[in-house]
Amino acid sequence: MQSTAMLSPLLLRRKQAEDFNRWLQIRLELAFRREFGYTPTQYVARLRALRGGPDDQNTDKNGGILMDVKIIEKPAFKVAGYGIKTNIAEGKYTKDIAAFWDSFDIEGWECKLYDQLQPPKHGEVGLSVPDSRDASSLTYVLGVIVENFDHVTEDMVTVEVPTATYAVFTTPPVDTSKAAGPEGMDRDFPQAIRETWKYIFEQWFRDSGYEYDQGKMDFEYYDERCHFRPDTVMEIYIPIKRK
Repeated sequence: MQSTAMLSPLLLRRKQAEDFNRWLQIRLELAFRREFGYTPTQYVARLRALRGGPDDQNTDKNGGILMDVKIIEKPAFKVAGYGIKTNIAEGKYTKDIAAFWDSFDIEGWECKLYDQLQPPKHGEVGLSVPDSRDASSLTYVLGVIVENFDHVTEDMVTVEVPTATYAVFTTPPVDTSKAAGPEGMDRDFPQAIRETWKYIFEQWFRDSGYEYDQGKMDFEYYDERCHFRPDTVMEIYIPIKRK
């Protein structure tokens, strides 16, 4: 059983409103372009060209920090958790997600996920699932990877994530231990996540030889490596295909 004191570091972001809103703006822009016909590749093309030439290695620099990028084939998997429906076009996305994270904390949903579903491995997945009937609507889901949906309750949401090729980005390590104080938890970790998302779409795609696979899902993965450690990290999975 997971202690209530060991809350997902994902929830720490809401404590710093400025960082939270900036990070969501990046996600919103990417989601909007994907939903309304502007691919991430086109998004990159519209950005001001960055300095530096192609890099054939899978290790790149992000703000002077070496970032290890892994290309993997990941089989289809199942996610069960809690979610919230929101709408990009109506401008509700930011407020809805903030309220959802508050509820995730207050209602103790993380502990409920592990107690009810008994996932084979610790780790939370955060992903946005588009509504096939309404391009401006989506469901944001925060859950765990499960082998089946046998123990899912009526208040939970289920998602089947298809097989895909992913570029996996691990954020630069930051200190979120007690020794780092509140700044390490509230500012540095959200900043590392935000800068990694920016790096992916502003720089990595440009020279990688890959493009975003529109038929798949990107997601964030938070495991035991992001629980109040001096080397806290999380992973971002981006579905890709060759240009």
